[in-house]
Amino acid sequence: MARQDGRSERARLEQAETLAIEALGTLAQDAEKLSDFLTLAGIEPSHLREAASAPGFLQAVLDFICQDPDLLAEVGHCVNRSPEEIDRARQILAGPGFDWGA
Repeated sequence: MARQDGRSERARLEQAETLAIEALGTLAQDAEKLSDFLTLAGIEPSHLREAASAPGFLQAVLDFICQDPDLLAEVGHCVNRSPEEIDRARQILAGPGFDWGA
């Protein structure tokens, strides 16, 4: 049974990563929004490709999007996902035990 759960968990993680990549693509279509994200994340535009492979990068993309309800709605519309799906993906990428400050 644990083996099945492990595959299920891996599938959930892959889906969350895919959603985050799609969301990043949406940000990349708007130079100002992408610049805001990179500035907040402390990433130079020339290092984006390198940063994208770093642990936590995709979560940071979704954190950035989820902090602005208007941006969340816009990205959700563009990637055909609900704001709740995007937030769930963010939580999956954060991993178990992440403290959201609740």
